[in-house]
Amino acid sequence: MLKQRALLLLCFCFALPAQAGLLEDDEARKQIKQLEARVLKLDDAIKQQTKSMLDLQSQIDALNTEIRKLRGQNEEATHGLQDAEKRQKDFYVDLDTRMRHFESAEEAAKEAAAKEAAAAAAKEAAAANAKTPVAPISADPSDPAPENRAFEAAYGLYKTGNHANAAKSFQEFLKKYPDSVHASNANYWLGNAQFVLKDYQGALDTYQGLLKDFPDTPRAADALLGIARCQQGLKRANAARKTLKHIIAKYPGSKAAIKAKKLLAAPK
Repeated sequence: MLKQRALLLLCFCFALPAQAGLLEDDEARKQIKQLEARVLKLDDAIKQQTKSMLDLQSQIDALNTEIRKLRGQNEEATHGLQDAEKRQKDFYVDLDTRMRHFESAEEAAKEAAAKEAAAAAAKEAAAANAKTPVAPISADPSDPAPENRAFEAAYGLYKTGNHANAAKSFQEFLKKYPDSVHASNANYWLGNAQFVLKDYQGALDTYQGLLKDFPDTPRAADALLGIARCQQGLKRANAARKTLKHIIAKYPGSKAAIKAKKLLAAPK
């Protein structure tokens, strides 16, 4: 009996380490499987992250391509706008040049027509005078006929382009009839004749005297324009600009103001 018990105890002692070894192998396998599962999950996570990064890089590349495309379109639009602005500027410059040419031609045509009309009127008057007996000159100083004829004769010389003789006739008229109703107009046309003859200082003095003696003359704006042109002829640019601006401010709706604006805008 004692032998059997000793044998069982011995078997039991050998059996305990074997059972412990089996338990340790199962735990190791379980940990290995858990580790493998974690590795697989980590691998999947890495693959997913790599895929996301690749997708993000593709999006970045697409955005860069779109940006380059938009930049190219923006540069083309900028160049197109610059070209359009240049064409528009060239168009307005060309249009302004043509308008000035037409205006100059129109003014020249008007002056030529006026000279022709004045010449024709002078011829008709001369023919009429040749056929009609000349009325006796009145000795009465209050008779306006001689005064009127003197003014008309001087004005006729001016209209036919005989500016030198017209200037002399107007000067003689003003000496002889200083208080005439035609004195204001005689001064104005005298200044114009002197300006055409390029006697800028003489014309300037005449225009200034007109404005001084006849401040309410209807030709005030035109006289100021004559003063500005004389100042330009005398190379007094600052004074001319000041006079032109004065015309525009004081007589904004006049033809003289329109001409003054053109003179101010003209290239130096």
